[in-house]
Amino acid sequence: MTGLERALRAAVRGTVDFGAAARALATMDASNYRRVPVGVVAPRDAEDVAAVLRVCAEQGVPVVPRGGGTSIGGQATGTGIVIDFTRHMAGLLALDPAARTAVVQPGLVLDSLRAAAAPHGLTFGPDPSTRSRCTLGGMIGNNACGPHSVAWGSTADQVAELTVLTYGQAPEARRIGTGWAGAPAGLRPLIEDHLALLRTRMPADFGRRISGYALDALLPERGVGLARAFCGGEGTLGVVTEAVVRLVETPPAPALAVLGYADESAAADAAAGLLPYGPLTVEGMAADLLRGEPVGLPRGGAWLFVEMPDAVAALALVRAADAVDAVVVADPAGQRALWRIREDAAGTATRLPGGGEAWPGWEDCAVPPARLGAYLRAFRELTAAHGLRGAPYGHFGEGCVHVRLDFDLVSAAGVARFRAFSSDLADLVVAHGGSLSGEHGDGQARAELLPRMYGEEIVGLFAAYKDVWDPAGGMNPGILARPARLDENLRFAVLPRTGLAREVARCVGVAKCRSTGGTAGPEVMCPSYRVTGEEQHSTRGRARLLHEMLAGEVITDGWRSAEVREALDLCLGCKGCLSDCPVGVDMATYKSEFLHRHWSGRLRPLSHYILGGLPAWLHLLARLHATRLAGLLTRLPAVPRLAGLTPHRPLPPLAPIPFTRQWRATGMPAVPGPTAVLWPDTFTEYLAPEAGIAATRVLTAAGVGLRLPPGRVCCGLTYISTGRLNRARAVLRRTLDTMDALDTVDGAGGGPLVVLEPSCAAALRTDLPRLLPEDPRAARLAASVRTFAEALEELAPTWQPPRLDRPVAGQTHCHQHAVLGDAADRRLRERAGLVGELSGGCCGLAGNFGFEPGHHQVSVACAGEQLLPALRAADPDRALFLADGFSCRTQIAQLDGRRARHLAEVLAEAL
Repeated sequence: MTGLERALRAAVRGTVDFGAAARALATMDASNYRRVPVGVVAPRDAEDVAAVLRVCAEQGVPVVPRGGGTSIGGQATGTGIVIDFTRHMAGLLALDPAARTAVVQPGLVLDSLRAAAAPHGLTFGPDPSTRSRCTLGGMIGNNACGPHSVAWGSTADQVAELTVLTYGQAPEARRIGTGWAGAPAGLRPLIEDHLALLRTRMPADFGRRISGYALDALLPERGVGLARAFCGGEGTLGVVTEAVVRLVETPPAPALAVLGYADESAAADAAAGLLPYGPLTVEGMAADLLRGEPVGLPRGGAWLFVEMPDAVAALALVRAADAVDAVVVADPAGQRALWRIREDAAGTATRLPGGGEAWPGWEDCAVPPARLGAYLRAFRELTAAHGLRGAPYGHFGEGCVHVRLDFDLVSAAGVARFRAFSSDLADLVVAHGGSLSGEHGDGQARAELLPRMYGEEIVGLFAAYKDVWDPAGGMNPGILARPARLDENLRFAVLPRTGLAREVARCVGVAKCRSTGGTAGPEVMCPSYRVTGEEQHSTRGRARLLHEMLAGEVITDGWRSAEVREALDLCLGCKGCLSDCPVGVDMATYKSEFLHRHWSGRLRPLSHYILGGLPAWLHLLARLHATRLAGLLTRLPAVPRLAGLTPHRPLPPLAPIPFTRQWRATGMPAVPGPTAVLWPDTFTEYLAPEAGIAATRVLTAAGVGLRLPPGRVCCGLTYISTGRLNRARAVLRRTLDTMDALDTVDGAGGGPLVVLEPSCAAALRTDLPRLLPEDPRAARLAASVRTFAEALEELAPTWQPPRLDRPVAGQTHCHQHAVLGDAADRRLRERAGLVGELSGGCCGLAGNFGFEPGHHQVSVACAGEQLLPALRAADPDRALFLADGFSCRTQIAQLDGRRARHLAEVLAEAL
């Protein structure tokens, strides 16, 4: 233990962690940059913060305050002590509806404040897209904005007072607001000595001038806004321990007008002309951000999303706007659907058509709105000249443009081009009277170029301003004042250039996986984080640990890393991140690769052999006709523990007769219609043959002829989830050999492959071609996979299912949400008169996960997050309980006592 760690542990009541995992989790934010801290402290209160600042000042160690870690410019990383406010100092201390104010701690997540204010008809105006995980302290540090800044301004506009602590051997608490009260010694003379400079040399102020320090807020004619000038300091001045923020009234019935324009330039040119009509938001995007055909957008090649206080105002706006086409939506659900198009477009900005990746760094420059069209045309020319690609979108009503560009931040030539482009873009922004940062702050990405925007004298004044607040220079050095170069500390430089590193680097840190619910949260990702609240159990946290494992600086034992193994241990393999993460991180795949390498050449946990080899064990029992004996054994309490499984959960009973044996004994009638192959997955075959029999009845009734594979087949799922990839490949090759005996696999007339178990269908669609990329049969088999509902829709499009006219409750399987899609299932349920929504989230059993030692508590908590409340809210007398996944049905039965069924079973009963 170092002297610094010992001193901090003695002085701080909160969490002090100098371990490799804690440091690795804090090396990066949502930027291109990486700085390795010496330790992480999560203070319990302001006294703890003061102790951290005192100890670090005594030992000459810098500090950086950190909230959600979603900063784009690198300002939430540091080489000293990272102060993490999300663990303990994350409370809403007071809310006064009459005064329209709230008192918050720096770690409070914005959506939590908004949820508390909503019953009073109030909200916090600034609302960045990361509102479900960004913190108020981070918003103050970056002076964050969001789409509603057109109406309600930036964070600085809504901050009334701040309580801050300064770095030093005798940290001093200061309460600052308007006026000089609480200002550090020397600040007032500094400003008063430079009034002429501030009045004549600061760029013209507009809503999105976020770059640099807002020193002109300290001018006497502007009321000496001390708290306002502190906002946007990016952790370089002091530490906010408490804030009084203003709240605004929420319009009771806002309406959304979507205006279509011929192209991006036309939309940008039109945005400023809409401002006199009093919009709440004016957001813009062009067609190059769309994936597929969006439903509900008006005609055009680019669109403005304009939220108005009510429908009357929205209609008036449409009549006045010179748009190609327009729609007005007052219905909240319809508005959410349209906003989802815009929000999804922001996610796709990180992935270019053709599979390229785009990175942050210059993604929020802003110009006065009247200059936006001209700026965007010049911006497009500049990116083309540098051979870069990206799709702009953003807050057109404020002149703020988001874009991620396909920088090569690995090779020396690519980094040089990044630097040259940055310099040219800074000149372009300044030429249009703009700000290098319009929302996310400068950080390391842009601070080096601030002299181009402000001039050397103002930038020198910035340094003097920081020195007044932080004379020892311990607050977040290298950011804003005396900044590091924009091409230093790039996070890509430490990674190897092949294999998993490329996948791990895809995580840009926007931390959607840290959302815990609400309208901004994901539907599935990330179940374990949603119940533990620990960063290491988020998709981002796991990606960061893998990044540092591959880098080898903080985590030094490579694939044998205990830190990475611990973080991945609670990954349920739900694949929710594959669909919910904006950049498509696939942690389930990364986990299987890690386990494969981690246990290579070593004795694995017993559960890997028992659960990972489940298909082989069940096949052996069936061949020996020992299912009845096995059923008796599974009911003995000691058996799970002896098998290396959790003693808290009974094992599911085996079916007396496997599905295929029942199927062949019954005999299938000849059906003159189209044919398909019914896949006897392990769960249907040995544990739930009733689902297979029901699917056979329904498909046959719909006129679909069925065949079975001529031998034993397996998707390899259990081997993949336990990281036994060599065994998985062998099983999959044997499966392909078996399927070769059918003339249906290569499209020669046998129809698609119907897979009833969603996890097995997902494994065949995605894991099979990934594990056997050299075998063309793998891609063909993957392409033939259909779910039960997809097969009915494709092969029997005119068949009418029996009408049940009942409400439903239950679970949409995680892999169906993430990989397969459930659109066909929704349509089939609708045709059958089954109404209501199935639960999102994860059931928590997740195949082998819930049976493994140490997982039971998390498994149950995952079910309690969405699934169990949905079941208990359903009408017990009328509702039908649906779950196509065997794990989901098992979890429901064990935790809630209800019998959920596959959709095929429900339809078969009604035939």
